[in-house]
Amino acid sequence: MTAYEALSSAPLSLCNWFKHLKIYKIIGIILLLLILVPLITHYYLLSVESDGAIRDNYRSRSQLDAYEDFSSLRASDLKLRIDEMLRIKSTVSVELRELESRRQKLQSDIGIYNQKIDELKQDLMRQQTELERLKISVEQAQVAQREAVQRNTPELALPIALFPSKIPPIYKRPVAITSQGCRMHSCFDHSRCSLSSGFPVYLYDPDEHSVVGNGYEIDGFLKTTIKQTLGYNAHLTQDPKNACVYLVLVGEALLENEIKNNRYTIPNDIDSGYQSSINLTSLRKLPYWGGDGRNHVLINLARRDLSSGSGNAFREQDTARAIIIQSSYSELQFRPGFDVVVPPILGPPGGDVWQECASIVPARRKLLLSFQGEMRPVRPTNATNKILDDEEQLDEFIVDHLKEMTKGTTQDNFLLQFECVPATEHKTIVPIRDWSLCGTDSSRKQVLRESTFALLLAPGGKEASSTLLQARLYEALRSGAIPVILGGDQVLLPYAETIDWRRIAILLPKGRITELHFLLRAVPDSDLLSMRRQGRMIWERYLSSVQATVDTIIASLRDRLAIPPRPIQSVVAQNVFNSTFSPLKSDPPIQDVEPEESLGPIEPPYPSPAFRRNYTALLIQSREAWNDFGDPFSLYPFDPFSPVLPSDAKFLGSHMGFRPIGKGSGGAGKEFSEALGGNYPREQFTIVMLTYEREQVLMDSLGRLYGLPYLHKVVVVWNSPKPPLEDLRWPDIGVEVSVVRASRNSLNNRFIPFDVIETEAILSVDDDAHLRHDEILFGFRVWREHRDRVVGFPGRFHAWDLNDNNAWNYNSNYSCELSMVLTGAAFFHKYYTYLYTYSLPQAIRDKVDEYMNCEDIAMNFLVSHITRKPPVKVTSRWTFRCPGCPVSLSEDDTHFQERHKCINFFAQVFGYMPLLNTQYRADSILFKTRIPHDKQKCFKYI
Repeated sequence: MTAYEALSSAPLSLCNWFKHLKIYKIIGIILLLLILVPLITHYYLLSVESDGAIRDNYRSRSQLDAYEDFSSLRASDLKLRIDEMLRIKSTVSVELRELESRRQKLQSDIGIYNQKIDELKQDLMRQQTELERLKISVEQAQVAQREAVQRNTPELALPIALFPSKIPPIYKRPVAITSQGCRMHSCFDHSRCSLSSGFPVYLYDPDEHSVVGNGYEIDGFLKTTIKQTLGYNAHLTQDPKNACVYLVLVGEALLENEIKNNRYTIPNDIDSGYQSSINLTSLRKLPYWGGDGRNHVLINLARRDLSSGSGNAFREQDTARAIIIQSSYSELQFRPGFDVVVPPILGPPGGDVWQECASIVPARRKLLLSFQGEMRPVRPTNATNKILDDEEQLDEFIVDHLKEMTKGTTQDNFLLQFECVPATEHKTIVPIRDWSLCGTDSSRKQVLRESTFALLLAPGGKEASSTLLQARLYEALRSGAIPVILGGDQVLLPYAETIDWRRIAILLPKGRITELHFLLRAVPDSDLLSMRRQGRMIWERYLSSVQATVDTIIASLRDRLAIPPRPIQSVVAQNVFNSTFSPLKSDPPIQDVEPEESLGPIEPPYPSPAFRRNYTALLIQSREAWNDFGDPFSLYPFDPFSPVLPSDAKFLGSHMGFRPIGKGSGGAGKEFSEALGGNYPREQFTIVMLTYEREQVLMDSLGRLYGLPYLHKVVVVWNSPKPPLEDLRWPDIGVEVSVVRASRNSLNNRFIPFDVIETEAILSVDDDAHLRHDEILFGFRVWREHRDRVVGFPGRFHAWDLNDNNAWNYNSNYSCELSMVLTGAAFFHKYYTYLYTYSLPQAIRDKVDEYMNCEDIAMNFLVSHITRKPPVKVTSRWTFRCPGCPVSLSEDDTHFQERHKCINFFAQVFGYMPLLNTQYRADSILFKTRIPHDKQKCFKYI
């Protein structure tokens, strides 16, 4: 058998062997193996461990290891051995704990160093950003320096009056100049009224210089009231040497008194003149009359018994070169551009007059047209027979047509009464043909409040204005009835040089009487409400009270001379800290701005230029000041209505102060952050923060303002009677923080025009508002494009109460339409703080104090009333409260109930709802726009 065969047969033999092997034998073999293998393994492990333990003990044993035979050791030695082993164990445990502590400390140090490394990296990025800002700031400073060198304009020297501090000399009037031919260029001495004089006005004391006739005295009410109201006027002076004009108060309605006492005689010839109503000798005796009365203003304010007189105290009188101010004029008597027409004194001395007015809405009232009057009898003369006959025929035709109009097939309601009911018992014969008033003031007011239009008929004869006509105009505007003056092409209206009466009344010649009904029906609701609103504003500002009349007379004369008014007074801020104490300052806080985002350069404080348009504002915008803003009485340091330069002017001759984006070439985020751009020169803003006993919240809010670009100053209005704690540490935020003491705890203090506010832009912020720097700067940039509006973050709206058809609700729900922006985080112009403090009806400010609420609603009402525009909301933010701040007043449920009441009360005071709705908000231009990777967006998160 070969080897190959042997190998091949071996498996077969083994298989045959297993086949013949008994099964129990196999089981026995397996059991034997299971017993022997663990025993052998255990023995091997014990041997290896014993050898290792002996070796380890040999290396580490002490002198006691010399004992190799443990069985021979004594008990004391064995105990000593055990104690030594325990001591070794304790020492090793201590060493292990120390090693673990060192390991943990090293890990902590590694974490701290890693954190410091991260902080250093962030600080490096912040410093790099700050360095870039500083480079931009240096460039801006260099531009400002070059502009200052290029301007090099010396301060304007004030002009000098030709006759300063000098009593008017005695002039001899030229024969060629008559009283009737007087105009401002021929009968007024402009040399006494320098442009920089401030228009000083001197009032002859009516108690010492009584200019009356026939022994009558000036009305005591007028004498006292005018002296008092003039005392409030900034133009009044007690030094006659420096006066520009001299006011003379003439006896009121003396002609009427003469008629009632049967001392008036009708002359045979109308052209021969009427009996003198004043004593001209008393005029010539005035100490500063100067021979011809130049620069003197004779004021005759009719007040009493309008149903019986003409109010013309200077009819056919030679008043020399004195200006006449009264309600009634004949056509030949009035000197255009020289004399002034004023309404009679029918209102209170001053104060709020809104309660006298009717609501502006609804547009169409119960009556389309109303008139109540009766033609007063006039005794004609031979020279006037034909004139009166012609006028009577025309008046009869007008009356007949008006009566026929009421009987026509129309759904319109009229109240036209041409005879007083009850009839007048004693019809006084008067020198002019005019329509008397019927009924009482309250009865006429009730009719006019139900009238859409009020008919006014021009006086007859050669009368251009009468006291009765002016009284009808006064009452119509007070009640919201739109005046329709038939014969309006021949009548004189109050302050016509400055007031645009076409926006208030419908002026028609008498020949259009047949078209009157058609014209009244053609006026749409929008025009009706616009005219009614304009008429109410004119009435409130210029006609409503003695104070308004006196102020308007002085403003009209000053406006005629193109002299700017006196500057409006800012409120002097009282620092909450006394002169011997300065607040503690803490280190600058860490900015909360993203380090990689540069928002703007760092600039030194730059106040807004003030009083730059002193001599041009009322020249260019005189009509707007009188008819839109309703405030020609004061000169403001700046206003939001200044004209805007064309774009090319910023590069061609008028570049001073402008900082165009990319120097004019434009750009994306990087260039945008380096300059303000826009349509206005560079400027900064002031933050006004109202606070009340929340020191830590205030400190946190101030700290977040560190490094905010374009911030000029922070004004903290301290509303608490308690002063700040002396150990309170105020953060150093890089700009001045002025803490102003409030006279009392009032939310109206938020809108006080403090003198420490030196910028046009104001950011009003609650002390618990949490705004990012980029949000603030974006709001500031948007406000620069909407300077006349409120621009801010939280939006709210007024909603019509569906359960009460005559009420509004304040609503803070999420909405796609809003009408208010809360001033807890909003920009507005400082101009509105003057209006809020000095012009807003006192009743509104009192309501704010009563509820300790609603001052933001009042400001929104005021701005929308002036501009007729809604506010502008920026960013998507709907709330602005900081997390963790104490609960504010606005969280109380009564807060909303009070705001419901405020909205309805404010609408009642204004006479209508001035708030307007808007359906958009402002976001930055490149927001959500895909741009190349090498470009930056205007704002990273906006």
